[in-house]
Amino acid sequence: MAESFSKIEGTKEDKYQHLLSQVKAVVEGECDMIANMANVASMLHETFGFWWTGFYRVLPVSSAEKGEQTLVLGPFQGPLACTRIKKGKGVCGSAWLREETVIVPDVDMFPGHIACSSLSRSEIVVPVKKDGQVIAVLDIDSKELATFDETDKEYLEAISRLL
Repeated sequence: MAESFSKIEGTKEDKYQHLLSQVKAVVEGECDMIANMANVASMLHETFGFWWTGFYRVLPVSSAEKGEQTLVLGPFQGPLACTRIKKGKGVCGSAWLREETVIVPDVDMFPGHIACSSLSRSEIVVPVKKDGQVIAVLDIDSKELATFDETDKEYLEAISRLL
């Protein structure tokens, strides 16, 4: 099934429109969040050929520290990634703290950027919310500058609402 996603032709918006309907079909009726995140990461990665595509889940820092949370690496496609990110740190932690999508055209210009890979040049991070709370972030990196725009934001936010 994933093979067909990489062959979607047309504009970025055409690809997202097609992908959105495919994501709906794949996640509909599946209650396991990790399974859904894994499939969504794969579908996005195959469709667009991004450098890194994946999720960080909001989880307790440890079972002993009640109430304190961190982002923990979840399902992804791409090279090795950072395992934990604190709230407010880097692009992912900033999107979590702000509870809004963050688009970074040049990661070298983002104060406090966490460089998991020096090949990453631009990034978009979209919060995933359930019951008004951020439960994860969708993080996508590109090897090119200024890859992400309002089209990506619109469709990635729509995809995140399906999870």
